[in-house]
Amino acid sequence: MTRYLTQRLSEVLLVFLGVTLLVYAMVYALPGDPIVALAGERPLPPSVAAALREQHHLDDPFLVQYGHYLASLVQGDLGTDLTGRPVAEQMADRWPVTLTLALTAWAIEIVVGIGLGVVAALRRGTWTDHAVLAFTIAAVSVPVFVLGYTAQIVFGVKLKLFPVAGDAFGWPSSYLLPAMVIAAFGLASVSRLVRAGVIENLRADYVRTATAKGLSQRRVVIVHVLRNSLIPAVTYLAVDLGYLLGGTVIVEGIFNLPGMALLLFEAIKGHEGPTVVGVSTALILVFLASSVLVDLLNGLMDPRIRHD
Repeated sequence: MTRYLTQRLSEVLLVFLGVTLLVYAMVYALPGDPIVALAGERPLPPSVAAALREQHHLDDPFLVQYGHYLASLVQGDLGTDLTGRPVAEQMADRWPVTLTLALTAWAIEIVVGIGLGVVAALRRGTWTDHAVLAFTIAAVSVPVFVLGYTAQIVFGVKLKLFPVAGDAFGWPSSYLLPAMVIAAFGLASVSRLVRAGVIENLRADYVRTATAKGLSQRRVVIVHVLRNSLIPAVTYLAVDLGYLLGGTVIVEGIFNLPGMALLLFEAIKGHEGPTVVGVSTALILVFLASSVLVDLLNGLMDPRIRHD
């Protein structure tokens, strides 16, 4: 297991360097002058502009800037924006909103997605199975912004079951509706993965043996079938957690939730390169950490994986 973990961490390090280099290159290539964008209609004095360029290494070559960024990152410093405010401080204000929203959506995916997948597999070919299949197709087909605005109008404005926007009411009132919107796509994918896995494992020899020994269907499914059927779903859920943490900008915009994705979007519009890179780095680290965690869980659930 130690060798397997070391190999995965080495791969993650290479991926991290490659992805952060790509993000930094994209920020570096953004059109416009960030100092000019910061000043707005009133140009900064040349001395102030020069000091800011020197402080943020804006006149250095690309690889030199990237080296300064990595050196600061090793020390735990995500950088400061052009106004002098630390990126970590900005993230501390926004992170709880995104984390609450993402974990709520993730919990919905796990509970509802696995539940629907198991029910559809056990009732394969019935109207229940067809209904779950139709729901998953609809959830995957509808764009998230259409689903978000529709849910906001129907459940927020018309039925008044949830707050229309903002996080003034806290959890769960302000987060449940946007979380369901975000979770719709992942929930559909999880349920279909679980359904396929359960159907495949129900035909396995060990299931017939367990049934022949007199074990109830509930025990066979929960103890034996689910363990092997959940491996693809667990992999997907871990990857999807990274998406939920970084890909919620549309939903945060629709429901006016001041989270990390909205901070990233505002930083891109304002040419705040240090903020874009710092927030992206944090999200990349979360995504890679979840990827390593799922690999370890898969190795524990199925020893054949870590011996390959």
